[in-house]
Amino acid sequence: MSQGAALVVGGASGIGRACAEALVPAGWDVVVADLKPPAEDPTALAVDVRDPAAVSAAVATAVERHGGFGTVVYAAGTARVTPVLEIEPAEWDLVLGVNLGGAFNVLRAAAPYMGEGGSYTAISSIDSAAPVPGLAHYCASKAGLEALVRSAALELGPRGIRCNAVLPGLVRTPLMEPMLARPGVTEAFLGQTPLGRIAEGAEVGDVVAFLASDAARWITGASLPVDGGMALREHPQLLDTNH
Repeated sequence: MSQGAALVVGGASGIGRACAEALVPAGWDVVVADLKPPAEDPTALAVDVRDPAAVSAAVATAVERHGGFGTVVYAAGTARVTPVLEIEPAEWDLVLGVNLGGAFNVLRAAAPYMGEGGSYTAISSIDSAAPVPGLAHYCASKAGLEALVRSAALELGPRGIRCNAVLPGLVRTPLMEPMLARPGVTEAFLGQTPLGRIAEGAEVGDVVAFLASDAARWITGASLPVDGGMALREHPQLLDTNH
């Protein structure tokens, strides 16, 4: 395991929180950064990932405390369900700015403080390769995120830094709860998932912890589905067809 702390961006809730919780028993000293850091963690850092200067400042604070990073996890993300021709520029910029721009900002700021054996893992989605009506901006951002990860794997590999993406399917998170509350949506997702249930965040977090470990030392540039087989079937409908 590379020396240094584990920086989990977007680690206050949902999949990001699960990643942070999975890294602790694996022996990592975890630093959480989030737009709304958890009140119970006085060491957590507040940061808007869309702001490169703010990201650099948060990284500098973490480096001052811990000396550098052994692993960086980018789990910040947002989504909206909007027909493609109704997406306003501000909404497009928000989704792309958080899901893709923020991932670049964090990679750019943190990678110089990662040494041999370090890893960068980004939380993508199975929607990156399977377009979903109503999620054009989300799908585009996740496809771009994986392209960024592959390019970074090429360029940072000679420094001994691995870069990978994890692609969850349906996970029970605060972001997904309003969607799952809609009539028929949960049943539709369960019908499309061969393993037949909704994932818990820990099931993604454990894979992230694996990718940060020496057990994954020969894995880089990978996009790893963690979806219960959901990508094997068509995505359930999210748009209101009567719209």
